[in-house]
Amino acid sequence: MTLAVALPQASAADGPNLSIGAGADGSSKASGTSYGNVKDGNTSTYWSPASSTGYVSVKWGSATTVSSAVIRQASGGGSIGAWRLLNGDNGAVLTSGSGSPSTISFSSTALKKLTLDITSASGAPRIAEFETYASGGGSNPTPTPTGPTATPTPTGGSGTPTTSWPTSRGNVSISSTQNVSGTFDGGMKTYCCIGDGGQSESQDPMFKLANGATLQNVILGSPAGDGVHCEGTCTLRNVWWNDIGEDAATFKGTGGGTSYVIGGGARSGSDKTFQHNGNGTVNISGFYLKGAGKLYRACGNCTNSYQRHVVIDNVIVDDVDYVAGINSNWGDTATITRVTVYNGSSIHVCAKYKGVAKGSEPSYLGDGWNDANCKVKQSDITYR
Repeated sequence: MTLAVALPQASAADGPNLSIGAGADGSSKASGTSYGNVKDGNTSTYWSPASSTGYVSVKWGSATTVSSAVIRQASGGGSIGAWRLLNGDNGAVLTSGSGSPSTISFSSTALKKLTLDITSASGAPRIAEFETYASGGGSNPTPTPTGPTATPTPTGGSGTPTTSWPTSRGNVSISSTQNVSGTFDGGMKTYCCIGDGGQSESQDPMFKLANGATLQNVILGSPAGDGVHCEGTCTLRNVWWNDIGEDAATFKGTGGGTSYVIGGGARSGSDKTFQHNGNGTVNISGFYLKGAGKLYRACGNCTNSYQRHVVIDNVIVDDVDYVAGINSNWGDTATITRVTVYNGSSIHVCAKYKGVAKGSEPSYLGDGWNDANCKVKQSDITYR
């Protein structure tokens, strides 16, 4: 079964379009186009980058709170393959996706600049309007988790972690792997169940994501088999695991690039949460992990050895043994900022291993701080 959900057409949002009267800039512009065309309220004018990729920003003179954007494209341009929405003040990724964006919702953020970064396209796209709103705007908004908050929650950056578990909006019974291409929005329903909840490596995943796919607003019930498999780059946005089981997600792509985990949370894991078997980078932001061995592990004895990278920012870990495990002999890196640790005074923040061939076990070499492999300072970690 393949779940392929087309992005909705842009629709009106709540409140005034904050882009009207704002400034604009960008990376480049094709002849005859202007950055200002994306915020003039006129869909007959547009901006295009000088090549197939580039970015355009809407900017304000003072911090402005934004939680949604509407992208209106003019006809005749290239088709967008992948995009990111960035906090232009600090470069943090607010959300990302594949295919042409329309209505985009994200965690409410105060900023002076909001950037649409087009990272792949079939040709130069034509952006007629880059509308911004303080609220509303989405036919698939990211629900705000409800329930009691167990601990204080850091704010800001690329996503805001919360310790409040989301309320399920219904149950969907599945008995085999669901294949996802494009964007699949689960509407905060609980999908269950596959596997036995144990540590067997032979279990099937609940979701298998094609290259460039996005899985969002999904709760994985228990047992969840081998969680989510990303066959190439992927985006996991506001995905929650009630019980990690074997692994929450495995990143298998070998074509380079970056996969994103934005928001969401997981609990009750015996070992790894995010397993990185392929190459490239995994970027984890705004995530909450409760009770597990490791938040991230670069595979140390897979069939193929790769250099791998992880970027971890603004996460909460509670009763977790390791934030990240990397293989320093293969040149892996971990860039770690703004981690809040509960019940983990002896946690390993960046553990170095010696990667080995399949069939052997990698050896632990020690923890690293502020060095070539472990790009993290003591001040980046807050203990509660």
